[in-house]
Amino acid sequence: MNMFQSKSVLAGICLLASSLLISACTAAPAAVTANAPAQQSQPATSKNPALSTMQVYKDPNCGCCSGWIQHMRAAGFSVESHDTTDMLSIKQRLGITDNMMSCHTAEIDGYVIEGHVPVADIQRLLKDRPKARGLVLPGMPVGSPGMESPDGYSQAFTVMLLAEDGSLQPYASHP
Repeated sequence: MNMFQSKSVLAGICLLASSLLISACTAAPAAVTANAPAQQSQPATSKNPALSTMQVYKDPNCGCCSGWIQHMRAAGFSVESHDTTDMLSIKQRLGITDNMMSCHTAEIDGYVIEGHVPVADIQRLLKDRPKARGLVLPGMPVGSPGMESPDGYSQAFTVMLLAEDGSLQPYASHP
């Protein structure tokens, strides 16, 4: 196989992977969360002021983003969803670089949450209040909140802590 053929094969694989992600992202939210496991969660109440309203920015046609929002609401978070076709400017404003990007971006209590971060990780962040910019889950791992697979398949993934200097370090591993 010559270099041109290798690049063509790689481009085809990238196109296929992108198509799969796009089809997952445009799935109906009810179908995305229908098989979601029950989450132990701490409800947002007046006794827990750290859980203020979460602002979520997403593409208006993204089903997996809506599925993630449903997870947050089921855990007791108050969520305001903002549909936009200009996600790049929001990510740039919040310092989310290419290697950190997922399909939606949220803000809560001065922290940024990028991608399909599980509820428990966000609750821990808000409880511990580390000096950081937020949490990042790059890509769209199958099995993460909002990205559930009908057959129960789940990829292992690691949520990263986005430090104040923009560096990333492991925060929580999910098998």
